[in-house]
Formats: sequence, structure tokens, C-alpha cells
Amino acid sequence: MESYYLRLHWLGVLISVTLLPSTIFSSTSCNFPAIFNFGDSNSDTGGLSAAFGQAPPPNGETHFHTPAGRYSDGRLVIDFIAESLGLPYLSAYLDSVGSNFTHGANFATAGSTIRPQNTTISQSGVSPISLDVQFVQFSDFHRRSQTIRKQGGIFQLFLPEEIDFSRALYTFDIGQNDLTAGYKLNMSTEQVKAYVPDVLGQFSNIIKYVYAQGGRSFWIHNTGPVGCLAYVLDRFLVTAAQDLPLASITYVDVYSVKYSIISQAKKLGFENPFIACCGHGGKYNYNRFIKCGRKKIVNGKEILIAKSCKYPSARINWDGTHFTEAANKWIFDKIVDGSFSDPPVPLEEACHKMDH
Repeated sequence: MESYYLRLHWLGVLISVTLLPSTIFSSTSCNFPAIFNFGDSNSDTGGLSAAFGQAPPPNGETHFHTPAGRYSDGRLVIDFIAESLGLPYLSAYLDSVGSNFTHGANFATAGSTIRPQNTTISQSGVSPISLDVQFVQFSDFHRRSQTIRKQGGIFQLFLPEEIDFSRALYTFDIGQNDLTAGYKLNMSTEQVKAYVPDVLGQFSNIIKYVYAQGGRSFWIHNTGPVGCLAYVLDRFLVTAAQDLPLASITYVDVYSVKYSIISQAKKLGFENPFIACCGHGGKYNYNRFIKCGRKKIVNGKEILIAKSCKYPSARINWDGTHFTEAANKWIFDKIVDGSFSDPPVPLEEACHKMDH
């Protein structure tokens, strides 16, 4: 199976080698007042749904009991992160209905990439809201939220205080679509590898931009196992640590955790790790033209043809691309204590920086 799920540590190597200061940890909780998240479908809590239409039922059925902007039957890792810090679930920045940004905002959208893609969402499924756009949205939110708060009244109730931007946790879970985008354009592995340094460079720049806006605590996930590229970065080193002297950056190896749950599925109580719970047809219950939630008119009546399996909690794969809530919860439980982090700091202490 290792040959099928080749390691994707290119993002992780960049972060762990170039951005992490050497530290001695304090055991006190950071009491993060807010979370600002950047990413793709792994952490999108409603961005793409707000922009292009709600992720349809049965998405959301397990926890929310209704579609909730997430491409899963329930909660994502970012939801469990928020819960563990005593914060509400993050509202999507793009969602104008019922959103509360007092404790942060989510700029992630499903299909997002680090590098802007020269395609439309209808052509490739890639979101136009790439990481650089997410940063522009964050920067605008940072500035305008404080201008609007000064107006007083009800405006103060749903926006963060200025001090919260420097005390917040900044989470990143993005990069996987940058790799698959090349293959969708029929690029060879060598061609994909050739543009990885540019992807890394652009990612590093965004970290620096957020730092310049006051961000100090970073929790960064590497990419999950997509089974198509092995690339260990050994020639692209930047000197970001010198540029971010006050940053505390934690690199989280979610690749290893996701690989473990897939490779040890039966032992962990899961079944059919490669078969989608929600889908229609094919060896893996997946058809890219009949995705989870797809309906069809039969004898004048609309019926759901791509529906969920009977027990989503026993599955790892939700819709052929994303994880079930049960899998997300298992992944979160493994990473929250710092066991897969470099440096090995638990989530609630991720603001602590090391002394040289």
C-alpha cells in the first residue's frame, strides 16, 4: 500500500526546515480568542457553498442533520479544533447569512489551490479563490472589521477586536489541489515536480504576509495521501525564520495520520477504506459525473441516486474525495496533543515560542 500512497512531504519539509524557531515550551494554555483559517475542502465550512451553491444533502447528515457547507457527513478537523479551544465553529467569510465573526473567520473554499490556476471552476472544479485571494480577503476583513466596529452598536457584536488578530491561531490546510491540478492537465510527474518550488514560494510568501498583519501563532497541516507523487524537498530552502523572529509555527504531519487510518482501517474499526460512503456506481461507489447528492427525475419524480451508506460512522471515505466525520474526529484526536507536530507542541499551547 505504501507504493499506492506515496509520501507528500514537500510542504511539510518547507515549514519544518525553514520556518520553525527552536523553542522551549511553556505548559500554559494559549487561550486563543479566535481562529483564522486558510485552505481547501479539508477545512471549508461553507465558502464554496456560499459562492456557488450549497453542498447538497446528504452532506451534513450526521452532525448538523442538514447541509452545512461542508463536503462531509458532519464535522471537519477544523471544527474539532474550534471545539477543543472552546470556540464556536468558524463562519465562512463568503457567507453573508447568519455569520458571526467574533471568534475568527474561515477563508477556505473547496477546490482552492496555493497557486492561482488558469482555468474556471466549471472546467476543472478548481476554486478561483486561491490562497492569494484568501489573503486579500483576510487583509480586507482585518481592516474593515475595525472600521465598522468603531461605528458601535450592533456592529460590535459580530466582529473581532483588534487585539484578537495578534492573539489568534492561524491555521492552514491547503496544497493538495496544486498537485492534482497538474495531473488533470495531463502533466507528467516530472512537470508537476518542476512547479512545486513555485508553489512553496507562494505559500511561504502568504505566511509572511499574515505575519506582517500581526499573525504570530501558525498551525500548518501538510498534504494528505493522494497516491500520485513522491517528492522530498532538498534543494529549495528559504530563510523565512530570519524574517519571522516572533512567530511560533507548528507543522502538523497529517499525512502520516491519514495514511495510518487508511492502511489500518479494519484494525481501527472502519470498513471499506477505499469505497465512498456517498456516491453511485463503479468499483469504489464513485462516478465523477454522479457525485454525492445527485438527483434524477424518474417517472416525473425527483429521487436521490447518489446517496449515503447506512453507517457513515463505519467509513473513512465520504464521497470519493473527502473524509467522513468519524475519520476527521479520529485524525483530530491523533494530532491535538502534538504527537505528530514539529515541534511536538499540543494545539492549546501552539502560541509558545522557543528561546534560542
